[in-house]
Amino acid sequence: MNQFFVNGVSFGGGDLAFLLGPCVVESLEHARKMASSIKEVCGEVGVPFVYKSSFDKANRSSAESFRGDGMEFGLDVLRQVKEEFEVPIVTDIHEPWQAAKAAEVADILQIPAFLCRQTDLLIAAAETGRAVNVKKGQFLSPWDAKNIVEKLRSAGCEKIILTERGASFGYNNLVVDMRSFPVMREFGVPVCFDVTHSLQLPGGLGKATGGQSEYIENFARAGVACGLDAVFMEVHDDPSRAPSDGPNQLPLSRLRPLLSKLKAIHELVSE
Repeated sequence: MNQFFVNGVSFGGGDLAFLLGPCVVESLEHARKMASSIKEVCGEVGVPFVYKSSFDKANRSSAESFRGDGMEFGLDVLRQVKEEFEVPIVTDIHEPWQAAKAAEVADILQIPAFLCRQTDLLIAAAETGRAVNVKKGQFLSPWDAKNIVEKLRSAGCEKIILTERGASFGYNNLVVDMRSFPVMREFGVPVCFDVTHSLQLPGGLGKATGGQSEYIENFARAGVACGLDAVFMEVHDDPSRAPSDGPNQLPLSRLRPLLSKLKAIHELVSE
């Protein structure tokens, strides 16, 4: 397993890291509130985390859906959060030209699931020298993810994370194949579980994506028990009012007890 560090957060070295934050950058005030609250919880529980938020949500169910207030605004907010709270940042990119700009702020560049096979996007992310987290597409088997790793390595990237986020299961539903975790770890890269997106119901609300956040704790516990290097969860102080992915985000009030349980499970299965 290739171990590397992102601003002190270890991936692939036997520790369990967390990627946590709201789906999309809503405002500086909200980002500061979420970063402060999440950092406090993670400090109390004793787990490392990377702050997650997207400057743009390009893959939306409807043209009416909120995407964010633009790349410049979103990256500026994330830069301020990074500096004030001294936390590493992960954010999505959707086009090759965004990679270098986002890398000026983000410590980890994230490739959305539907774009995981886009060679030019992967190469552009790899060439920044930043760590790259790739969400495995809902249409890919875990074995197919090896090609993603090889593309990134061909461009000189060794700080690679593969993330499971469910596979399409009929219409408006996803299912998680727990074999994905050990299979993808065999490629020598850290593996992450995107718990909250795995509980989406894509397009399930017609013009918006539904979700089943009531099962977040069940999924997270099961994934960590299988053996993981990181857990990704979108967290919001009031999911009912979130402009993006509200139905599947973890309410902030449920974060502390869940992290405590996941830390205990990880320590147990790592013995």
